[in-house]
Amino acid sequence: MAFQKAVKGTALIGGGAIATVFGLSQFSQHRNKHGALVQVQAAEAVPARKEHLPTREQQLVALQSGGEFDVLVIGGGATGCGCALDAATRGLKTALLERDDFSSGTSSRSTKLIHGGVRYLQKAIMKLDFEQYRMVKEALEERAHLLQSAPHLSGALPIMLPIYKWWQLPYYWIGIKLYDLVAGSQCLKSSYVLTKTRALELFPMLRRDKLVGAIVYYDGQHNDARMNLAIALTAARYGAATANYTEVRHLLKSSDTGRVCGVRCRDVLTGKEFDVRAKCVINATGPFTDSVRKMDDQEVPNICQPSAGVHIVMPGYYSPDNMGLLDPDTSDGRVIFFLPWEKMTIAGTTDSPTDVTAHPIPTEEDINFILSEVRNYLGPDVEVRRGDVLAAWSGIRPLVTNPDSKDTQSLSRNHVVTISDSGLITIAGGKWTTYRAMARDTIDAAVREHNLEAGSCQTMGLQLEGAVDWSPTLYIRLVQDYGLESEVAQHLASTYGDKAFEVAKIAQVTGKRWPIVGKRLVSEFPYIEAEVVYGVKEYARTAVDIISRRTRLAFLNVQAADEALPRIVDIMAKELNWSEQKKKEELETAKTFLYYEMGYKVKTDQLTDSSEISLVPSDIERYKKRFRMFDKDKKGFITILDVQRVLQSISVQMDENTLHEILNEVDLNKNGQVELNEFLQLMSAIQKGRVSGSRLAVLMKSAEENLRRQAIPVDRSGGGL
Repeated sequence: MAFQKAVKGTALIGGGAIATVFGLSQFSQHRNKHGALVQVQAAEAVPARKEHLPTREQQLVALQSGGEFDVLVIGGGATGCGCALDAATRGLKTALLERDDFSSGTSSRSTKLIHGGVRYLQKAIMKLDFEQYRMVKEALEERAHLLQSAPHLSGALPIMLPIYKWWQLPYYWIGIKLYDLVAGSQCLKSSYVLTKTRALELFPMLRRDKLVGAIVYYDGQHNDARMNLAIALTAARYGAATANYTEVRHLLKSSDTGRVCGVRCRDVLTGKEFDVRAKCVINATGPFTDSVRKMDDQEVPNICQPSAGVHIVMPGYYSPDNMGLLDPDTSDGRVIFFLPWEKMTIAGTTDSPTDVTAHPIPTEEDINFILSEVRNYLGPDVEVRRGDVLAAWSGIRPLVTNPDSKDTQSLSRNHVVTISDSGLITIAGGKWTTYRAMARDTIDAAVREHNLEAGSCQTMGLQLEGAVDWSPTLYIRLVQDYGLESEVAQHLASTYGDKAFEVAKIAQVTGKRWPIVGKRLVSEFPYIEAEVVYGVKEYARTAVDIISRRTRLAFLNVQAADEALPRIVDIMAKELNWSEQKKKEELETAKTFLYYEMGYKVKTDQLTDSSEISLVPSDIERYKKRFRMFDKDKKGFITILDVQRVLQSISVQMDENTLHEILNEVDLNKNGQVELNEFLQLMSAIQKGRVSGSRLAVLMKSAEENLRRQAIPVDRSGGGL
């Protein structure tokens, strides 16, 4: 049985040092000047880092060269890319195949936290579970490494636990202090207790009644998709042949030994199939672990039980700029978090059993549950509106379990490395924070199982793509040297690190006095057109790659992402020589992605499903009057021409494409016009809080006020000469 050859995680050695079960340690230990025990990486040769990133086409040529790789990794998530980086830095000839895009699955849909797991420590203490404790200990060490390896993509985040019962204060304080203690010298910042007054100063949106105080502790936060991509790009620079949109069709096995010796794969973009030979094949496919294991052996039992985490994004004013909130004990026992991210607010929950074969589509029930929990923690003066949900997504977490277990909440996220009788190595379970340790254990197992000539792990302390020459003030040079807006420069620096200069160099001139370069894709976000061009160099091949992983627009505001799509497709078409038909296909695919996977459907359903117009008669009459100001011909509907006519009368200019987008948001039956009933449905939904930020509603109200001011005679206005 595969589990009989399992290699489980890492083991604790006295003093808190970590060593693998193989005894291949890369560290020596000594006391620093403060007396703390520190680990020093052994000086082993690391392959040279390539200055120029190979193109995807060059990577495919390398994969089809006919030679045999030492290691072939299936899966381009955090763990798979981590395995490729670990193997490549040990000098192993490495390949990585991903059937979609890097980080297209679970790794881009996380909570964005880099954490040890407060609740897992609680379980470890309450149940005297040494395995849970060991997992938290390792995760806290890996948290420190991850923050250091890509400081431009990550940072420490204070998280508040509001306390509403006096007895909870010492209980949670002890637990959080133990969390600091387990972290030891890797503790980011010491936790502390807040009075009620101070808690409300730092988190003024918090519900005041019955609030006793709060406890603040520190964990890490990162841009998960960009972090995953940074790992993949770093692996490529160290010589790994990495290719996205290359799916594995089946495993190859030696006719003599029956051992796995490679894969048959297909370039998804061209349809071309080819074989890639390798001494060792690693399955790092997250929620799809069992499907690859069954390519090896149809009878093997499942070891992966998926759990869904649903997240919503709300405007930034729902939380402070630099303070998160965590409730470890919600009404149904799940953890709820409320975190600032990319100047927005993420709210979400964890541990909902799901079907791995289903698309991770957030439901209205999921969203309403999160909103209800958010309302429980925010004061009555903060109206939590359904219409303020700007994006929603669901991520599948691959937890390792006995196939008979159905309770994912009781499962640890510790990882397991298994080796099949045919030599297929599978890495399953774990979590984002421990990706490097998971990769280390996996490559250690590969070296032992397949007698590969390689040294010990070299990734501890290794800086990822963009981190080498990054500094917190790098953005100032971007502003001074290239004439970028400060907000755009800060975004580029925190996304690309020292590679931000390469993006700035290809940024287009705006034609304005300021900024000199950097045309935005959408006005309210700092993403610029040059990032689309650079994204293609970073192996982006679809519009979805750009809106969801090279930029994070789809995760921040689905409507803004939808508006940016036509321009993104035009830029990519020039870079990739797309035909008009291909452009239409890309646009449609991206819109479908936003509609189903990023919550656009549940957002638009708020208007579509609001067929009942619950307005009082006076409101109906007021809105009808506003509508008739645009519908001068009494057609019963308004078009772009009607809106343009009114705007011209008040000396406001707006391009036709923007007007089309504005009307399309409300045009439920998609016939190119907004009917009176549709407009009343919109206003009713706005009053109920189901819809917010409707540009048509704001535009029509503003136009009405302008026209009313123009209509006031001078002799009645109280002024004039």
